[in-house]
Amino acid sequence: MQPYILALMALSLSGVIEARCSTPGLRPEAAVADNVFHILGRAAFGFWLVLLAWGFWKMHWTLPVAGLVLSLGANALLVQRGARPYWPGLSMGLALIGFFLTTVALSW
Repeated sequence: MQPYILALMALSLSGVIEARCSTPGLRPEAAVADNVFHILGRAAFGFWLVLLAWGFWKMHWTLPVAGLVLSLGANALLVQRGARPYWPGLSMGLALIGFFLTTVALSW
């Protein structure tokens, strides 16, 4: 699978997890960790939007559409399972992986 699609999926999942973890019990307890969780989640969503727009601008239209459909499908599967206590760590990890894959996709 191309790094572009993997980056879209990782960034999208990270952003959705951050948006869904609005209750205090699902957020990190430490204030610094909570701020990092919030910043990484919002940045992941912003990078997802930018990467999607870049894909429509630079690539054949089928690749960004496939990335959009796959990322929305992954979001639906994740949200359907319900919130889990490990979501903040997963979200931060997916954001970092998504940022790395974004640099790989943009330099390709």
